[in-house]
Amino acid sequence: MLGLKLPTDPRWVNIVEKNIDEILTDHAYCEQKAASTAISLIVSFPEYTELVEEMVALSREEMGHFKMVHDRILARGKSLGRDRKDEYVIALTRFFPKGGSRTTQLVHRLLYAALIEARSCERFRLLSEQLQDKELAVFYKKLMISEAGHYTMFLGFARKYGDVDEVNRKWQDLLQHEANIMKDLGTKETVHG
Repeated sequence: MLGLKLPTDPRWVNIVEKNIDEILTDHAYCEQKAASTAISLIVSFPEYTELVEEMVALSREEMGHFKMVHDRILARGKSLGRDRKDEYVIALTRFFPKGGSRTTQLVHRLLYAALIEARSCERFRLLSEQLQDKELAVFYKKLMISEAGHYTMFLGFARKYGDVDEVNRKWQDLLQHEANIMKDLGTKETVHG
C-alpha cells in the first residue's frame, strides 16, 4: 500500500528496543515537526481552502500525538531531551530543485510530507508487531493507522493541485531517491534513521 521501494530492515526494532527512551524522544520531536509542517503549509498557501482546513485539523492531531508520546516519556521517569537533526528528512528534502511556481513548490512539499508519513507508518507497523513491550506495541499500532491516513491525504492533495501524471512520475522518482537514502540508514534509534 505504501509503495516504499526499500523496506526497513526488521533488525531496526532490536536497536529501538535497546534504546526506547531515545526513540520516544525522537518520536516526540517528529510529531512536533509534523504539526509545524501543517502550520507552515497554512501560512505558505492560504488560498487553498481545503488544504488549510485539513492542515488545521492535522496540526491539532499531531500536537495531540506529541502529548501522548511526551506523557509516555514522563511515565518512564524521563524528560523530553533535546532535539537532533533528522538526517533522513534533510537528505529527502534535497531531492527536488528549489524554486519553480507556487504550485510546483506546493506539490513538492506535499510529496515530501506524504513520504515522511509513509515511512513513519511502515516503521510504526514494525514496532507494533515486534516490540516486546506490548503496551507500547499497541500504542504504535494506533499511530500507524493515523500515519497511513496522513500519507494518503498528502498524496491526494499533491494529485489534486498538480498534474496527476507529473505528480505520479515525481512520486515514483522520490520513492527511488528515498530507497537510496534508506540504504545508509536504519542503524539508529530514530523514527526515520
